[in-house]
Amino acid sequence: MKTLFLPAKIKSKVNKPKIFSLSKKLPEKIAITYSIQYQDIAFEIKNILIKEKKITKFIQVLGCSRPNFPKNTQAILLIGSGRFHAISLAIQTKFPVYILENNQLTKISKMDIENFEKKQKASYVKFLNANKVGILVSTKPGQQNLKRALDFVKKIKTKKSYLFLSNNINVNEFENFGLDSWVNTACPRMDMNNNRIINIDKVECDNIHTKITTNI
Repeated sequence: MKTLFLPAKIKSKVNKPKIFSLSKKLPEKIAITYSIQYQDIAFEIKNILIKEKKITKFIQVLGCSRPNFPKNTQAILLIGSGRFHAISLAIQTKFPVYILENNQLTKISKMDIENFEKKQKASYVKFLNANKVGILVSTKPGQQNLKRALDFVKKIKTKKSYLFLSNNINVNEFENFGLDSWVNTACPRMDMNNNRIINIDKVECDNIHTKITTNI
C-alpha cells in the first residue's frame, strides 16, 4: 500500500517591516530552520534576512532530526510554532535559539533548558530504580531500531523488560501496563513528552548502573 504525504501549510502573511525590525535582535551569522508547515514562509523570511544577515544554514527540522550546523553559526532561528523543536535544538547545539511565529520573536531561555535537564535527571532516577522496564520500538522507516532494542534487553538482566512494537506510540497508554520506566529507541525527542521516558543512548552501555549514577 502506498503512502501519500501532503504537508499542511500555514496561511500567514509575512510583515516585512516587522521582520526587518526583529532582525536587529539577531546576531550577524544565523542558521534558519523551519517545520514543514512553515516552508513557504521560511523562504520568504530568508530572502528578507539575507540582505542583513549571513545565513549559515537553511534546513527543515523534523521531530527526529538532529541537524549539524557550521561552527561560525551564532544563533538558530526556528520558524514554526511551539517550543518542542526549539528547546531540543538549544540543548543539542548549545547555540542560542529564537522562535519566529506570527511575526513575533522569542528566545529559548536558560530556565527552559534547565527545566528540561531536570526532567532528564528524573528519567535517569526512574530507570535506575525500575524493576520493570518497557522498551519502545517504532515500525516507522528511519525510526525502527529493533535489533538495538533486542541487544539492550540482554544488557539489563537485573530488570524485567518488555518490548513494545508500534507504528504510533501513544504515551497516554503507558498507564495500562504498570511499568516503572520506558526506554525509547524511536524518535529521540520523545523524552520531552514524559519524564518516565529515557532515550536509549543515555543508558546504552556495558555498565548501565555506573553510567546513570555518574550523571545524577
